[in-house]
Amino acid sequence: MLHTYLKDRKIVLASASPRRKALFKMLGLAPLVIPSRIHEPISDEAPYVQAMHHAKTKALAIAGKMDPDTVVIGADTIVVLDGRIYGKPESAGQAADFLRDLSGRTHKVYTGVCVCWQAQCVCRYERSQVEFATLGDQEIQTYIATKEPLDKAGAYGIQGFGSQFVKRIQGCYFNVMGFPIHLFYKMITDMFKSNALDIPDQEAANETLT
Repeated sequence: MLHTYLKDRKIVLASASPRRKALFKMLGLAPLVIPSRIHEPISDEAPYVQAMHHAKTKALAIAGKMDPDTVVIGADTIVVLDGRIYGKPESAGQAADFLRDLSGRTHKVYTGVCVCWQAQCVCRYERSQVEFATLGDQEIQTYIATKEPLDKAGAYGIQGFGSQFVKRIQGCYFNVMGFPIHLFYKMITDMFKSNALDIPDQEAANETLT
């Protein structure tokens, strides 16, 4: 399990997300938190590629400052609807626009995860689908008043007040929260048990989730 594979190892989480830190604590891990604070531009690349690219950039920015035996983890979560990527809203007004777009629709959530250790830097991703209830303007404004949407991809947090708007999920709940735990467990297992460097492209496997 994760707490046995990573026991007595120096672990760094290259993320400012309190949700990710809380999930690590739940797993019995106490990483050193060093946010990389990199720029995360939206490009024309496939969403899963962008999520992994940002996760890798975050991890490498910190790994380059650490000794090679440090395990550095980067992650990036994005929300996608109709091919449009929804990052963190820049204002309350944009958050309201995001929530109106998601209202009554099903969107996808991608999280890229990158683990750097010694000569290895492995990146993978998870994808989930989330169906939102139809939201009225008053509900949206009341939710924005909690300030929860302002630092969340897609302008909502499934683990908080935003949970009230989620009708159903297909896929990993923790992925929607911002860190797919089972995927991370599999990555660490592959890395420390078999020392594998070649990780297959997941896109074909994930295409069953439509």
